[in-house]
Amino acid sequence: MKTIRYAFWAIVGLCLILIGLANRDVVTLRAMPEAVGDLLGLAPDIQLPLFVVIFIAVGAGLMIGFLWEWVREYRIRSDARGKAREVEALKREVAQLRGAAGTGKDGDDVLALLEKTG
Repeated sequence: MKTIRYAFWAIVGLCLILIGLANRDVVTLRAMPEAVGDLLGLAPDIQLPLFVVIFIAVGAGLMIGFLWEWVREYRIRSDARGKAREVEALKREVAQLRGAAGTGKDGDDVLALLEKTG
């Protein structure tokens, strides 16, 4: 199984290297259109290799997706915590009832009669 995992990550790494080599050209990223930038007197732009832009975009997309899914599953996690608290309370109650039945007080009268005759 480790061999398959290593082979998978080797293929992913090779693909990333090939993407990087194929997209080495420098591109200019602008935060706003040229006309608006000239109008405001601002020109926020940066020059990066295209593969860096691609990797940053994919990473940002993954982070946004993970955050979106985490927020969406809040109700499910909240319900699970509530159920876990309920299970723990029931376990404590069962343990308490078993302890009371074992001491003989407040136990089941039918079981007490069967124990006496048996």
